[in-house]
Order: sequence, then C-alpha cells, then structure tokens
Amino acid sequence: MSLKDALEMSIVQNALIVGVLVALCASLLGVTLVLRRFSFIGDGLSHVAFGAMAVAAVVGLTNDMLLIMPVTILCAVLLLSTGQRAKIKGDASVAMISVGALAVGYLLMSLFPPKGKSNISGDVCSTLFGGTSILTLSKLEVWLSIALSAVVVVFFILFYHKIFAVTFDESFAAATGTNTRLYNLMIAVIIAVVIVLAMNMVGSLLISALVVFPALSAMRLLKSFRAVTVCAACISVTCAVAGILFSVVLGTPVGSTIVVANIAVFGVFSLAGFVCSR
Repeated sequence: MSLKDALEMSIVQNALIVGVLVALCASLLGVTLVLRRFSFIGDGLSHVAFGAMAVAAVVGLTNDMLLIMPVTILCAVLLLSTGQRAKIKGDASVAMISVGALAVGYLLMSLFPPKGKSNISGDVCSTLFGGTSILTLSKLEVWLSIALSAVVVVFFILFYHKIFAVTFDESFAAATGTNTRLYNLMIAVIIAVVIVLAMNMVGSLLISALVVFPALSAMRLLKSFRAVTVCAACISVTCAVAGILFSVVLGTPVGSTIVVANIAVFGVFSLAGFVCSR
C-alpha cells in the first residue's frame, strides 16, 4: 500500500487523529513523571488496565471503559501516594500490582474466554504489544479520545505553573500555600486517563515508551522545563505519525513501530547532545 492510498483511508485518518492527541498528552505528563522519578508508574498502570480489560471481557461488558477507567484511576492515586511516602515501597507496590494484574488478567481470559474469541493468545499479544486496534476505532472511541485528550491539554495549560512548582520542589510549593495533595491527585487521574487511551495505540507493555522516550530525548539538548516540554511534545507527535504511517505502509505492528521511531530519535538527540557538550 502506498502512502497516498493510506492517507485517503478513513481508518488511517482516525488513527492519526487519536495517535497525535494521545502522544501529545503522554509527552506533556512524561516530563513531569521523569523529573519526579515516577516514570515506572506507566508500566504499572498499563498492566492494571490490561487486567481490568480482561475482567470486563470475561463478564461481558459491552463498554469496557466503564471498568477500565475507574480501576486504573484508583490504582494511579494509590501508586502515586505510596511513591511519595517511600521510594522503595513505591517500587515494590508497582511491581506487585502490575505483575499481579497482568497474571490475573491472562488467567481469567484463559479460563473464561470471551464469547466469539477463539484465539485468546493472539488477542492478548495484540493487547500487550499493540496490533491494529488503533486502525479499528469506532466513531465513539475517536470522539471519546478527542474529548479526554482535550481535557488533559487544557488541564496542563491552566495549571502549568502549579505543575511546575509541584514537580521541582513539592515541599516549597506546599509551604507557599499550594494544595500539593490536590494537584498530585489531579496528575494521577490524568496519568490514568492517558494510559487507558494509549492502550489502543501501543499496547499495554509499550505505553511507558510514550511517556519516557520523548522527555529523555528533549533533555539531551535542552535544560528549561518549558523548552523540554515543547520539544518532547513535538518529538512524540512526530514519532506517532511516522510510526502509524510506516506500520500501515509496511504492515508492521503499530505499537512497536512507534516505539522504534522514538528509540531512533533518542539516539539522534543523544548524539547531538554529546557533540554539543564537547
């Protein structure tokens, strides 16, 4: 399939819209998570979302978002608050919850396969690593992704200065009267929303790449929070578009292609940063 033919397809156009929005949201919050050393939460929440999705499929929910979203949000709040109290305990809780949710989800789908699903292993592999689900989005899913992404972007713009303060010096922000607990709660909820949205694009196991790689790439060359955030957003959107188009044209998995594009950009920025520092 040629690139021109791919761009004329409505399913590819929908995938590009959702992919750009999700990549943008993930990169905006990714800078905050990387700087606060909470990037590991992405992996934990993605596994929780997979477990919730498996439960929703087993019980036959027509709209699995009704279960996936609240469960992921609840775990995001718990993981973020635990990580603040003690880093080691936070790491341990992420490992326990993520691995446990992954194992329970796969076990339930194996014992109670959803109706009409004969290839459970294939479905699980597609969900974990990102198959072609982003190319089969319904109009409702596209509009839901647009609405939730708009909420994330508006939240980040409106509370940019508060997020900046909480990210770099939470104790000082609290001393100046900022309700750090409230903003941490809001960040946790937004993170959960982004993780759930990203499942359709890159799969459960590769979500953290959308969060970590653009931020780390931007940090190779830039130093200020604003510059890193803008650069990370540009990198993430570019890699998402390139990954989706290459996957359609070449027939490769969407999620893996997007992640490889992010890895390539990280390599280029790392090399540029090394050259500039000499």
